[in-house]
Amino acid sequence: MSRARSCARQRAIQALYQWQVGGQDLADIEADFLAEQDMEGCDLDYFSELLHQIPARLDELNKAIDPCLDRPISQVDPVERAILSTGVYELKFRIDIPYRVVINEAVELAKIFGGEQGHRYVNGILDKVSRTLRKTEVEAARKR
Repeated sequence: MSRARSCARQRAIQALYQWQVGGQDLADIEADFLAEQDMEGCDLDYFSELLHQIPARLDELNKAIDPCLDRPISQVDPVERAILSTGVYELKFRIDIPYRVVINEAVELAKIFGGEQGHRYVNGILDKVSRTLRKTEVEAARKR
């Protein structure tokens, strides 16, 4: 996956966390990030897509996540929730990105931003979700 997309994901996770915790307007968060964060080398269009589409589709994303969780989504750490939402968004709506790339990127983000074992939790949840949302792709990969 491109570094520009990885950068966009990383900044989107930070922005989504800020939105969840602070409840700020998305347009304000986006403007702040573009003005104050190092966005050089980031895919700005992808950052904007993630920042706006994930909250807009949050109920739908949570419905895909909920059956795979061991607790209510509201009890999941906000950072891990942002990472899971991003991963599920990509699994569901960005089929141009292979499911393994989605999971690997999410795990790397969880290692950077999540709790001590957050990356394992994110990996397990997204693996389960991918079996539903990308069933054919997952089965084909496992046959190889």
